[in-house]
Amino acid sequence: MKKHVAVIGTGYVGLVTGACLAEIGHSVVCVDSDKKKVQMLRRGVIPIYEPGLDKVVVKNSRLKRLFFTDRLLEGLDRAEIVFIAVNTPPLPNGEADLSYVETVAKQVAQNMKRYTVVVEKSTVPVNTGEKVKQTMRLYGKEHNGFDVVSNPEFLREGSAVEDFLKPDRIVIGVDSKRADKMMRELYAPFKGKLLVTDIKSAELIKHSSNSFLATKISFINAVANVCECVGADVNLVAQGMGMDPRIGKSFLKAGLGFGGSCFPKDLRAYIKMAEQSGYHFDLLKTVQKINEDQHNWAIQQLKKALWNLKGKVVGVWGLAFKPNTDDLRNAPALSIIEKLLQEGSVVRVYDPVAMPKAKSILKNVVYCKNPYEAAQKADAVLLATEWEEFKKLNLKRIKTHMQTPVFLDGRNLYEPASMAAMGYQYHSVGRPNP
Repeated sequence: MKKHVAVIGTGYVGLVTGACLAEIGHSVVCVDSDKKKVQMLRRGVIPIYEPGLDKVVVKNSRLKRLFFTDRLLEGLDRAEIVFIAVNTPPLPNGEADLSYVETVAKQVAQNMKRYTVVVEKSTVPVNTGEKVKQTMRLYGKEHNGFDVVSNPEFLREGSAVEDFLKPDRIVIGVDSKRADKMMRELYAPFKGKLLVTDIKSAELIKHSSNSFLATKISFINAVANVCECVGADVNLVAQGMGMDPRIGKSFLKAGLGFGGSCFPKDLRAYIKMAEQSGYHFDLLKTVQKINEDQHNWAIQQLKKALWNLKGKVVGVWGLAFKPNTDDLRNAPALSIIEKLLQEGSVVRVYDPVAMPKAKSILKNVVYCKNPYEAAQKADAVLLATEWEEFKKLNLKRIKTHMQTPVFLDGRNLYEPASMAAMGYQYHSVGRPNP
């Protein structure tokens, strides 16, 4: 059944949500206060890098199922369901800043024209639904009813369109039969498992899921440190662990740690949220510390290989926090590069997608056209993001460009024996040096 939907906020979550809901036949208006961004989107220019998203936006704009506006009233004109997909950045104490959510809830309450289902799509702490209800009752018109729903997103950057269109689960937190029916109709075209819960449980599912995945990553990085101490191979340890169906192989890949907009922010928010509720989530504090220590691990490995880093040239391959995105938020590469600059190193960088964004925030580095240029006269190369492009390089040729053949593989992309056979002094995460 076709629904009229408004999505408030055209950031990563909002834009993917709006475009994909249009893709399955709904009429969607995406609202954003940034007029320049709205103009870009109307022209089919996507402000973020996400494979396949441009095609979905262009197609559904052409079919008159997807619209963009900077006027909230225009977005609410026919809307039955309104998604709040605005930013919830962390405050200095780790809490989520919910001021944008509150503002949108107030504006929707003042301007909605009919019974409306208001959906929390942004990642928010538990009890936010109650606050949204309170705000809407305070500012809303008496003759217009509404319900608040929690509908957390589980999108992975780099595969968000496929994740939305082929979901492994859809979680809906409701407290009314009317809202339940509306949301079931909205998602009827999908075949993924549907879980309907109360609102508070739905709000906790997203934070709990991300925090658990972050815990798996930090756990395997801690195991990698043990492997380095005893001479074991973390890849083999992870393989053996992952064969247990109770554990699974996903997120058991040792490396430089996690980054992005979700895991670090959600961890901090969950820790603070738990403390405010009366529970000290010390496990997650340790997960944070292990992740931060991986950045220091990279610096220590380079120091072991090169002694002093002052004046040394280090080529860094990859800036984005993961492949197939230009997202630099909390990227391990940026943290490590800042530490190298503090040590007095000369840093040459290359990323196939993220360099335009990096230039506005990462100064005092040399931006290169390709990995070969980044390795030019380098004392060491650090692989920080495992882009597919890096698997296909002529590594023998790379070595001839370098001053000394020190290679730190922060994502265990290459095989130690092969790198050693080419003459590299090769170092990786939790695997014996060749």
